[in-house]
Amino acid sequence: MLSDPRSERVKGIARLNQKDARYETGLFLLEGFQGLKELAFHHDLIVEVFATEAAVSARPELFADLPVEVTLVNDRVMDRISDTKTPQGVVSVAYQLDVDLELVINDKPKLVALMDQVRDPGNAGTILRAADAAGADGIVFSKDSVDLYNPKLVRSTTGSLFHLPTVIEADSANALADLKAAGLQVFATSGGGRPITEMEAELQNPTVWVFGNEAHGLSKDLLDLADEVVGLPIYGSAESLNLATAASVCLYQSAFAQNRSR
Repeated sequence: MLSDPRSERVKGIARLNQKDARYETGLFLLEGFQGLKELAFHHDLIVEVFATEAAVSARPELFADLPVEVTLVNDRVMDRISDTKTPQGVVSVAYQLDVDLELVINDKPKLVALMDQVRDPGNAGTILRAADAAGADGIVFSKDSVDLYNPKLVRSTTGSLFHLPTVIEADSANALADLKAAGLQVFATSGGGRPITEMEAELQNPTVWVFGNEAHGLSKDLLDLADEVVGLPIYGSAESLNLATAASVCLYQSAFAQNRSR
Protein backbone atom coordinates (compact mmCIF):
# COMPACT_ATOMS: atom_id res chain seq x y z
CA MET A 1 0.00 0.00 0.00
CA LEU A 2 1.13 3.53 -0.79
CA SER A 3 0.83 5.42 2.47
CA ASP A 4 3.22 8.38 2.29
CA PRO A 5 1.77 11.37 0.39
CA ARG A 6 5.27 12.90 0.27
CA SER A 7 6.89 9.97 -1.54
CA GLU A 8 8.39 10.57 -4.98
CA ARG A 9 5.98 8.14 -6.59
CA VAL A 10 2.96 9.95 -5.18
CA LYS A 11 4.40 13.31 -6.20
CA GLY A 12 4.86 12.00 -9.74
CA ILE A 13 1.24 10.89 -9.95
CA ALA A 14 -0.02 14.18 -8.49
CA ARG A 15 2.00 16.12 -11.07
CA LEU A 16 -0.29 14.75 -13.78
CA ASN A 17 -2.87 17.24 -12.54
CA GLN A 18 -0.65 19.82 -14.26
CA LYS A 19 -0.65 20.36 -18.02
CA ASP A 20 3.14 20.40 -18.43
CA ALA A 21 3.51 17.00 -16.76
CA ARG A 22 0.72 15.52 -18.88
CA TYR A 23 2.38 16.59 -22.11
CA GLU A 24 5.82 15.48 -21.00
CA THR A 25 4.54 11.98 -20.27
CA GLY A 26 1.59 11.52 -22.68
CA LEU A 27 -0.51 10.46 -19.69
CA PHE A 28 -3.50 11.87 -17.84
CA LEU A 29 -5.53 11.16 -14.70
CA LEU A 30 -9.05 9.82 -14.70
CA GLU A 31 -10.91 10.05 -11.41
CA GLY A 32 -13.84 8.11 -10.07
CA PHE A 33 -15.80 4.95 -10.76
CA GLN A 34 -17.21 6.20 -14.08
CA GLY A 35 -13.72 6.75 -15.43
CA LEU A 36 -12.65 3.27 -14.41
CA LYS A 37 -15.81 1.83 -15.95
CA GLU A 38 -14.96 3.47 -19.28
CA LEU A 39 -11.39 2.18 -19.13
CA ALA A 40 -12.77 -1.35 -18.82
CA PHE A 41 -13.54 -1.06 -22.57
CA HIS A 42 -10.11 0.41 -23.34
CA HIS A 43 -7.60 -1.86 -21.64
CA ASP A 44 -4.87 -0.66 -24.00
CA LEU A 45 -5.07 2.81 -22.42
CA ILE A 46 -4.66 1.75 -18.77
CA VAL A 47 -1.27 2.41 -17.18
CA GLU A 48 -1.99 2.26 -13.44
CA VAL A 49 -4.97 2.22 -11.08
CA PHE A 50 -4.87 3.55 -7.52
CA ALA A 51 -7.70 2.93 -5.08
CA THR A 52 -8.57 2.94 -1.41
CA GLU A 53 -9.70 -0.28 0.25
CA ALA A 54 -13.14 1.30 0.75
CA ALA A 55 -13.49 1.98 -3.00
CA VAL A 56 -12.51 -1.57 -3.93
CA SER A 57 -15.00 -2.95 -1.40
CA ALA A 58 -17.75 -0.66 -2.70
CA ARG A 59 -17.41 -1.62 -6.39
CA PRO A 60 -15.39 -4.87 -6.60
CA GLU A 61 -16.76 -5.69 -10.07
CA LEU A 62 -14.96 -2.70 -11.57
CA PHE A 63 -11.58 -3.92 -10.36
CA ALA A 64 -12.02 -7.62 -11.19
CA ASP A 65 -10.72 -7.88 -14.76
CA LEU A 66 -8.24 -5.04 -15.10
CA PRO A 67 -5.02 -5.74 -17.02
CA VAL A 68 -2.94 -4.11 -14.26
CA GLU A 69 -2.68 -4.78 -10.55
CA VAL A 70 -4.54 -2.22 -8.46
CA THR A 71 -2.29 -0.25 -6.11
CA LEU A 72 -3.96 0.35 -2.76
CA VAL A 73 -3.51 3.78 -1.18
CA ASN A 74 -4.67 5.36 2.05
CA ASP A 75 -6.93 8.39 2.27
CA ARG A 76 -4.03 10.84 2.63
CA VAL A 77 -2.44 9.65 -0.61
CA MET A 78 -5.81 9.70 -2.39
CA ASP A 79 -6.32 13.30 -1.29
CA ARG A 80 -2.86 14.14 -2.66
CA ILE A 81 -3.36 12.68 -6.13
CA SER A 82 -7.03 13.62 -6.55
CA ASP A 83 -8.18 16.94 -8.03
CA THR A 84 -11.55 16.87 -6.23
CA LYS A 85 -12.48 17.91 -2.69
CA THR A 86 -14.37 14.67 -2.04
CA PRO A 87 -12.66 11.94 -4.09
CA GLN A 88 -14.48 8.68 -4.74
CA GLY A 89 -11.36 6.74 -3.86
CA VAL A 90 -10.10 5.70 -7.28
CA VAL A 91 -7.69 7.42 -9.68
CA SER A 92 -6.52 5.84 -12.92
CA VAL A 93 -3.51 6.78 -15.02
CA ALA A 94 -4.19 6.43 -18.75
CA TYR A 95 -2.53 7.12 -22.07
CA GLN A 96 -3.81 10.17 -23.94
CA LEU A 97 -6.15 9.35 -26.81
CA ASP A 98 -6.43 12.38 -29.12
CA VAL A 99 -6.19 11.75 -32.87
CA ASP A 100 -5.15 13.56 -36.05
CA LEU A 101 -7.80 15.43 -38.04
CA GLU A 102 -7.02 13.18 -41.01
CA LEU A 103 -8.49 10.22 -39.12
CA VAL A 104 -11.76 12.10 -38.58
CA ILE A 105 -11.94 13.15 -42.22
CA ASN A 106 -11.18 9.66 -43.49
CA ASP A 107 -14.32 8.38 -41.74
CA LYS A 108 -16.49 10.71 -43.88
CA PRO A 109 -18.03 12.69 -41.00
CA LYS A 110 -21.51 14.16 -41.11
CA LEU A 111 -21.33 16.23 -37.93
CA VAL A 112 -18.26 17.81 -36.31
CA ALA A 113 -17.80 20.45 -33.60
CA LEU A 114 -14.83 22.82 -33.58
CA MET A 115 -14.04 24.86 -30.46
CA ASP A 116 -11.98 27.98 -31.11
CA GLN A 117 -10.34 29.48 -28.01
CA VAL A 118 -12.90 27.94 -25.67
CA ARG A 119 -11.18 28.33 -22.30
CA ASP A 120 -13.59 27.08 -19.66
CA PRO A 121 -13.11 23.34 -18.94
CA GLY A 122 -16.72 22.90 -17.85
CA ASN A 123 -18.04 24.40 -21.07
CA ALA A 124 -15.64 22.42 -23.24
CA GLY A 125 -16.44 19.15 -21.47
CA THR A 126 -20.17 19.77 -21.74
CA ILE A 127 -19.88 20.51 -25.47
CA LEU A 128 -17.89 17.31 -25.97
CA ARG A 129 -20.56 15.37 -24.06
CA ALA A 130 -23.34 17.00 -26.12
CA ALA A 131 -21.50 16.20 -29.36
CA ASP A 132 -21.26 12.58 -28.28
CA ALA A 133 -24.96 12.45 -27.37
CA ALA A 134 -25.93 14.05 -30.69
CA GLY A 135 -24.01 11.40 -32.61
CA ALA A 136 -21.23 13.67 -33.84
CA ASP A 137 -18.32 12.07 -35.67
CA GLY A 138 -15.56 14.14 -34.10
CA ILE A 139 -14.61 17.23 -32.15
CA VAL A 140 -11.73 19.64 -32.66
CA PHE A 141 -9.99 21.84 -30.07
CA SER A 142 -8.04 24.84 -31.35
CA LYS A 143 -4.52 25.67 -30.18
CA ASP A 144 -5.70 28.26 -27.68
CA SER A 145 -8.52 26.21 -26.18
CA VAL A 146 -8.48 24.53 -22.78
CA ASP A 147 -6.39 21.38 -22.42
CA LEU A 148 -8.45 18.30 -23.31
CA TYR A 149 -6.96 16.45 -20.32
CA ASN A 150 -7.72 19.14 -17.75
CA PRO A 151 -9.18 17.16 -14.79
CA LYS A 152 -12.35 19.26 -14.61
CA LEU A 153 -12.92 18.86 -18.35
CA VAL A 154 -12.38 15.09 -18.16
CA ARG A 155 -14.90 14.79 -15.31
CA SER A 156 -17.49 16.96 -17.08
CA THR A 157 -17.51 14.65 -20.12
CA THR A 158 -18.72 11.76 -17.88
CA GLY A 159 -16.98 9.28 -20.14
CA SER A 160 -17.77 10.83 -23.53
CA LEU A 161 -14.06 11.56 -23.92
CA PHE A 162 -13.72 7.90 -24.93
CA HIS A 163 -16.65 7.84 -27.36
CA LEU A 164 -15.70 10.09 -30.27
CA PRO A 165 -12.44 11.06 -31.99
CA THR A 166 -10.98 14.27 -30.57
CA VAL A 167 -8.38 16.50 -32.23
CA ILE A 168 -6.31 18.93 -30.17
CA GLU A 169 -3.98 21.87 -30.83
CA ALA A 170 -5.54 22.51 -34.23
CA ASP A 171 -5.16 25.65 -36.31
CA SER A 172 -8.83 26.59 -36.69
CA ALA A 173 -8.57 28.11 -40.16
CA ASN A 174 -6.59 25.17 -41.55
CA ALA A 175 -8.91 22.65 -39.92
CA LEU A 176 -11.96 24.34 -41.42
CA ALA A 177 -10.33 24.40 -44.85
CA ASP A 178 -9.65 20.66 -44.61
CA LEU A 179 -13.19 19.90 -43.43
CA LYS A 180 -14.71 22.04 -46.20
CA ALA A 181 -12.55 20.22 -48.75
CA ALA A 182 -13.98 16.97 -47.36
CA GLY A 183 -17.51 18.17 -48.16
CA LEU A 184 -18.71 19.69 -44.90
CA GLN A 185 -20.43 23.06 -44.73
CA VAL A 186 -19.25 25.45 -42.00
CA PHE A 187 -21.76 27.03 -39.65
CA ALA A 188 -20.52 29.67 -37.22
CA THR A 189 -22.52 30.81 -34.22
CA SER A 190 -23.28 34.45 -33.49
CA GLY A 191 -26.09 36.29 -31.74
CA GLY A 192 -26.99 38.22 -34.88
CA GLY A 193 -26.93 35.29 -37.27
CA ARG A 194 -29.67 33.75 -39.36
CA PRO A 195 -32.21 32.04 -37.06
CA ILE A 196 -31.57 28.33 -36.85
CA THR A 197 -35.33 27.76 -37.00
CA GLU A 198 -35.28 28.77 -40.68
CA MET A 199 -32.60 26.26 -41.69
CA GLU A 200 -34.20 22.81 -41.73
CA ALA A 201 -33.03 21.99 -45.25
CA GLU A 202 -29.46 23.20 -44.75
CA LEU A 203 -29.10 21.38 -41.44
CA GLN A 204 -29.56 18.04 -43.19
CA ASN A 205 -26.17 18.38 -44.90
CA PRO A 206 -22.78 17.38 -43.43
CA THR A 207 -21.82 20.21 -41.09
CA VAL A 208 -19.01 21.47 -38.91
CA TRP A 209 -20.20 23.82 -36.18
CA VAL A 210 -17.68 26.43 -34.96
CA PHE A 211 -18.03 27.67 -31.38
CA GLY A 212 -16.00 30.62 -30.15
CA ASN A 213 -14.53 32.03 -26.99
CA GLU A 214 -16.95 32.57 -24.09
CA ALA A 215 -16.20 36.31 -23.80
CA HIS A 216 -15.26 37.39 -27.33
CA GLY A 217 -17.00 34.93 -29.64
CA LEU A 218 -15.46 34.15 -33.01
CA SER A 219 -12.95 36.35 -34.81
CA LYS A 220 -13.97 38.09 -38.03
CA ASP A 221 -11.51 35.87 -39.94
CA LEU A 222 -13.30 32.70 -38.83
CA LEU A 223 -16.74 34.21 -39.37
CA ASP A 224 -15.66 35.01 -42.93
CA LEU A 225 -14.79 31.34 -43.48
CA ALA A 226 -18.31 30.24 -42.56
CA ASP A 227 -20.90 29.28 -45.16
CA GLU A 228 -23.56 30.60 -42.79
CA VAL A 229 -23.57 32.57 -39.55
CA VAL A 230 -26.33 31.14 -37.36
CA GLY A 231 -28.13 32.53 -34.33
CA LEU A 232 -30.50 31.06 -31.75
CA PRO A 233 -33.70 33.05 -31.21
CA ILE A 234 -34.28 34.15 -27.62
CA TYR A 235 -37.98 34.27 -26.78
CA GLY A 236 -37.67 35.29 -23.15
CA SER A 237 -35.79 38.05 -21.35
CA ALA A 238 -32.35 36.39 -21.10
CA GLU A 239 -29.55 38.47 -22.60
CA SER A 240 -27.83 35.42 -24.07
CA LEU A 241 -27.25 31.69 -23.74
CA ASN A 242 -24.32 29.99 -22.07
CA LEU A 243 -21.86 28.72 -24.70
CA ALA A 244 -22.32 25.06 -23.83
CA THR A 245 -26.12 25.40 -23.90
CA ALA A 246 -26.06 27.11 -27.31
CA ALA A 247 -23.66 24.52 -28.69
CA SER A 248 -25.86 21.69 -27.45
CA VAL A 249 -28.91 23.18 -29.21
CA CYS A 250 -26.99 23.63 -32.48
CA LEU A 251 -25.58 20.12 -32.47
CA TYR A 252 -28.95 18.59 -31.70
CA GLN A 253 -30.72 20.63 -34.38
CA SER A 254 -28.28 19.17 -36.89
CA ALA A 255 -28.74 15.69 -35.46
CA PHE A 256 -32.55 15.97 -35.66
CA ALA A 257 -32.44 17.19 -39.28
CA GLN A 258 -29.87 14.64 -40.42
CA ASN A 259 -31.71 11.75 -38.86
CA ARG A 260 -35.05 12.88 -40.29
CA SER A 261 -33.51 13.07 -43.75
CA ARG A 262 -32.42 9.45 -43.54
